[in-house]
Amino acid sequence: MFIIAVLFVAFTSLNVVKGQDRFPDGTPVSNWFKKVEPTRIETLGKSYRITDFGVEQDSTLLQTEKIQAVIDKAHEAGGGVVIIPKGTFLSGSLFFKPKTHLHLEEGAVLKGSDDISHFELLMTRIEGETVKYFAALVNADRVDGFTVSGKGTLDGNGLRYWKAFWLRRGFNPNCTNKDEMRPRVLYVSNSKDVQVSGIHLKNSPFWTSHYYRCENVKLVDLRITAPEKPVKAPSSDAIDLDDCHNVLIKNCYMSVNDDAIALKGGKGPQADKDPNNGPNYNIIIEDCTFGFCHSTLTCGSESIHSYNIIYRNNTLDGAKRMLQLKMRPDTPQEYEHILVENVKGTADIMLFIRPWTQFFDLKGEEGIKLSYARNIVLRNIDLECNVLFDVSNSDQYQLSNFTFENMNIKAKRPHINQRYIENFTLKNVVVNGKEVAQQ
Repeated sequence: MFIIAVLFVAFTSLNVVKGQDRFPDGTPVSNWFKKVEPTRIETLGKSYRITDFGVEQDSTLLQTEKIQAVIDKAHEAGGGVVIIPKGTFLSGSLFFKPKTHLHLEEGAVLKGSDDISHFELLMTRIEGETVKYFAALVNADRVDGFTVSGKGTLDGNGLRYWKAFWLRRGFNPNCTNKDEMRPRVLYVSNSKDVQVSGIHLKNSPFWTSHYYRCENVKLVDLRITAPEKPVKAPSSDAIDLDDCHNVLIKNCYMSVNDDAIALKGGKGPQADKDPNNGPNYNIIIEDCTFGFCHSTLTCGSESIHSYNIIYRNNTLDGAKRMLQLKMRPDTPQEYEHILVENVKGTADIMLFIRPWTQFFDLKGEEGIKLSYARNIVLRNIDLECNVLFDVSNSDQYQLSNFTFENMNIKAKRPHINQRYIENFTLKNVVVNGKEVAQQ
């Protein structure tokens, strides 16, 4: 009887371990990812309503200095919550300090100036490099515990910037994304225990929200939008993760004129040796809806190592690509241990892997940098698309250990080039009503 009891306990424990949520490399998902609590501003210190400190409800009046003075006052008093009330308030770059927070009440709009001179020029992080560039509308550096909350809006006011960008690209097709000077909406760097929740981020001149060297980040219940037409919002990525780990993106809606979620981290032939660069890992993206975007999840184009990525229970509604791996020939890259599961909806392309040569620069070195994509699983996918498998065979990267499992796909171009991937496993993959045979 004792032996039976011991065996039962051992069997039960084994099942618990097997059933435990794990990252693709087998490491357990911590309980931190499972606890999502609303931001309670009453626990974060004194409230500082900006209109109580001389800031006027006037959408045409630039009030950067006055709003910054409220942030500084809260910081000097030991911390607190800067509250934007209902109304539209125009500002240039703002800088949050330790123990300060931002709360946007319902109907509140913090709107960025469309004059780039209202944004501070400083050392920052952009497009995989640490360079002198423009601050965002809302900035928080070394602000552990930083929160942005509420039901209001951060409005990047990007129309003028978009028009100027396309004019510049028209007369100089080789101009880079940074050549037309544009701010981001939200930039958080070198911070732990960050939560951004509830708000709408829209119309960004450049990347919408950018997180650099952050740990324990929760992005919850967000709406992030930028138009595809009538004027395209160029480079308006919804969420850029740049050398970050332990990130939860949950219950968000994203529709932008570039990648919805992009994993960054560095670029260039020596990017993996640059101390300013680093990997993204332990990322969970779940229960999100993606409207139009260039890709719902992209590794690159400035990335050296992204791993332990879980993308699950998401819905696509007209995205160009579900999963995109941008393979830069001038940067050594590793994309591995990526799980995409329980996805439904519509997209132009399910999987896109091709050389990414935009702004290619070996910086005087010879020979391409070999990159790798491996241990990638796509399973429980119910998708209608034009192209199922848009993957290019190339000597600049190696693709290995991919699994397609439990797929029901409708595609105009259904062919899968299995020989492009070493150790490619197909299990119960049904395309246009027919099961695809393992080769």
